[in-house]
Amino acid sequence: MLPNYSDILVATDLSQSAINAFKHAVMMARRNQARIHLLHVVPEVDASMRAYISALMAKGSLDQFETQHEEEARLEIRRRLKQFAEDELANHPEDLERVVTVEVALGHPVIKILETADRLNVDVIVMGAHGKGAIEHAFLGSTTEKVLRKTRRPVFVIPIA
Repeated sequence: MLPNYSDILVATDLSQSAINAFKHAVMMARRNQARIHLLHVVPEVDASMRAYISALMAKGSLDQFETQHEEEARLEIRRRLKQFAEDELANHPEDLERVVTVEVALGHPVIKILETADRLNVDVIVMGAHGKGAIEHAFLGSTTEKVLRKTRRPVFVIPIA
């Protein structure tokens, strides 16, 4: 039996690569009558850096700053989605209705992507790839590659266009 995708998770870092991935996800959703879930992960501040920053800021200021940053990220995703819809979906407004959730999470990107995929029980994860040099790739790896290694779900990786 051929796979049918009813729920698609698009992990976005708001880059051009992620916009290209979103375009592919829209086409996939259109062909499968699927729902799209957008996820942006704001990386958590390292514990030692967090302690240092907290010591310099007034009590509770860091938590307030992080909460504000999460809300700014949500607003930016929604702004970019609206812009994308105006630019790319002008002739297909029904595709915008396929986007059923827009989430912003705080934490480690790979962990949050996998947790969200499990929680939403998505059929496929769509991500953009970034063009990294050999040194960065060898020592850092990439979020996309780590998701590919750790999930049992299909992952569509869209290269830089």
